[in-house]
Amino acid sequence: MNTDPFVESFLQWLTVERGRAVNTVISYRRDLGQYLSWLKPNGVDAISVTEKQVESFVRAQQETGEAVASTARRLAAIRMFHKFLVSEGVRATNPVERLEGVHVPSGVPKPLTQEETETLLAVMTGESGVEIRDRALLEFLYATGARISEACDLSLDDLDLSNRLVRLFGKGSKERVVPFGRIAAAQLENYLSVAGRERLVPDNWTKGSDRDAVFLTNRGRRMNRQKAWAIVKDAGVRSGLQREMSPHVLRHSCATHMLEHGADLRIVQEMLGHATISTTQIYTKVSQDRLLEVYRSAHPRARGSS
Repeated sequence: MNTDPFVESFLQWLTVERGRAVNTVISYRRDLGQYLSWLKPNGVDAISVTEKQVESFVRAQQETGEAVASTARRLAAIRMFHKFLVSEGVRATNPVERLEGVHVPSGVPKPLTQEETETLLAVMTGESGVEIRDRALLEFLYATGARISEACDLSLDDLDLSNRLVRLFGKGSKERVVPFGRIAAAQLENYLSVAGRERLVPDNWTKGSDRDAVFLTNRGRRMNRQKAWAIVKDAGVRSGLQREMSPHVLRHSCATHMLEHGADLRIVQEMLGHATISTTQIYTKVSQDRLLEVYRSAHPRARGSS
């Protein structure tokens, strides 16, 4: 894909100087490409664009009805891009400097209850290579709270089954080591045996990097996020749970259930790979809401007398 040379310089800076993950760079490329394509018919580019024109672009995005979070993310990419151009002396002023950000409502994640989690995981039956893989994937996501991209990027050398530890690479390629329990370990061990993963290994590898992937597709390729997402969503449908299922729900559930059972907030922050404790604190509210719900339904005097 042909891209503006200034965008290419910016993306290279993000990769080399800031150590941003590949998926992040891809997102920035897509967002900035859309931004410059919108400017082009008016004879405007990244060097000549004004504050009002950037405002018009944001307004046009909002009018399409796209998610607020998507517009906010795109504006954040544009903001960083123009800041980079100023720092490199390409522009004298930053047209986004005084622009207000797009407000994204802070939603509280809705985790599964522990009973719902058991229901979801119980539907993962079957003994084909694919079914064993899917069961191991869901158990792994719930046990570790890993992001779906981290699970897809997982390589065989990252797993230590004997000590039940996994090395994950989060946002910005930050490395952390996360433990997992006996059940997840047993499912992973079963999957990595001749009964599971070996049945998905192709006669010839399409890419060398696929050879080391933990989770393979039925064609012997490294699983991507779309496929993993579909597996979790399908499990939700099969379980009969009346709610939308996603890998993030399992991540939220892992964190919330740990806090409900007394885990320290800092430990959960480290396990999930959150950069700041404030991100993890959202799960504290979820746990408090759950506590109130249980109390009001269980305590004989919680509801009062009518």
